[in-house]
Amino acid sequence: MAAATGTRRAPSSGGARPTRATPPRPAPRPLPPAAAQSRRDAAGLVALASVAVVAALWALHGGISDLTSTPAAQLTSLGRLAGLVAADLLLVQVLLMARIPWVERAVGQDTLARHHRLVGFTSFVLMLAHVALITAGYAATDHSGLVAEAWDLTAHYPGMLLAVAAFGLIVMVAVTSVRAARRRLRYESWHLLHLYAYLGVALALPHELWTGNDFTASAVARAYWWALYLSAAGAIVACRLGLPLWRNAKHQLRVAKVVHEAPGVVSVHMTGRALDQLPARAGQFFSFRFLDGPGWTRANPYSLSAVPRKDRLRITVKDLGDGSRRLARLRPGTRVLVEGPYGRLTAETRQGRGVALFASGIGITPLRALLEEFGTAAGPVTLIYRAGGPDDFIFRDELDRLTAASGGRVFYLPGRRVQGRSSWLPESAAHIGDVDVLRQLVPDVAGRDVYVCGPDPWMRAVERAALDAGVAPERIHTERFAW
Repeated sequence: MAAATGTRRAPSSGGARPTRATPPRPAPRPLPPAAAQSRRDAAGLVALASVAVVAALWALHGGISDLTSTPAAQLTSLGRLAGLVAADLLLVQVLLMARIPWVERAVGQDTLARHHRLVGFTSFVLMLAHVALITAGYAATDHSGLVAEAWDLTAHYPGMLLAVAAFGLIVMVAVTSVRAARRRLRYESWHLLHLYAYLGVALALPHELWTGNDFTASAVARAYWWALYLSAAGAIVACRLGLPLWRNAKHQLRVAKVVHEAPGVVSVHMTGRALDQLPARAGQFFSFRFLDGPGWTRANPYSLSAVPRKDRLRITVKDLGDGSRRLARLRPGTRVLVEGPYGRLTAETRQGRGVALFASGIGITPLRALLEEFGTAAGPVTLIYRAGGPDDFIFRDELDRLTAASGGRVFYLPGRRVQGRSSWLPESAAHIGDVDVLRQLVPDVAGRDVYVCGPDPWMRAVERAALDAGVAPERIHTERFAW
């Protein structure tokens, strides 16, 4: 196939080799697949159980009997149920993104983010229903208009002004989370706006405690809601604040050097203390803040591009905006703050012997680290690397050396993607089917684990081709920066 070039040999002695100040540190012990699945199941069951408890408390406090009463009582009862489930899901949503280590390790950050979006929009719709149904029910009871009743509720019921402020913040977060809105926002701006959801949760609490009969009707209800709120708050304080503060104080990361890999692409090498105790693996990512001046408060997610070592971490970043552009100007000694590590695109998810890696663009960074960690343990590794043009490939010498060491091959696919169909191939291979090319490059792909990283449409095309080629769904491993 004219689009691909492959190699089985190591580069000549004049080729550039990565710096190896120390050997790779031992990888953390893998989490057995059964244990990871049990943790995923447990997390899902806890979320479902919380909704069941809320519905049971509503039923015990007259919710069902009200449904057989007057229309006003029916509207109010349904409004109560909608509000209770909305509040419960809002707290579940907070827990999903609290970065709880055992949950994140079992489920993966991109999967958690997808569930977070689903739960969040469900909670938002139920919150709208709660406002509409409660207002209509009270208006029917008082024989007043909807606008007059809404004003009376806001002006005269305890905690309602705070609840209105909370509702406004949650509306803002929901609107800016719609895909069309997110595409217009920088990641940094979206992330900052999203943090107001925490303030919205806090402002809603007084209203729920002061005017919510379902919160105060019994000792069981009070215990449940306080436990849920304290669990969410505790998870945020411990995992989003306490753990990162402790790790940064312990490891003291600083920039060691910045290496220009290609036009608009730089690698940032970092050193620190006791990095062998940082539970990071090849394929994972951190959220980084570089204390180099204005803008340091905005965190950005970057994948490790080399196996973590006892004295060094490396990330490789393409200039895609203000946050990534600043990295080319970093000076040695600049302090670095991190949150993480996150992600399940790691060697521990491998289920058999034989690996195929698919990378597009800057998506090569976590796969290059994985290639290094696999070594010969996974058998011959095939890497397929697509980029816009021949000059856009980075780490070529490193990739050639690492694949040759495993007895595998690397294929470079330069050029724009095929136009007019959803494909992972470059235009030079437009006359060939996606599955046909996959089987030409990796004849035994059906028996391998497949790791994929790149732009989302390209990843979906690779996944479809891999499934059509016979790869089992559980052996296709991806990671998306879902936001």
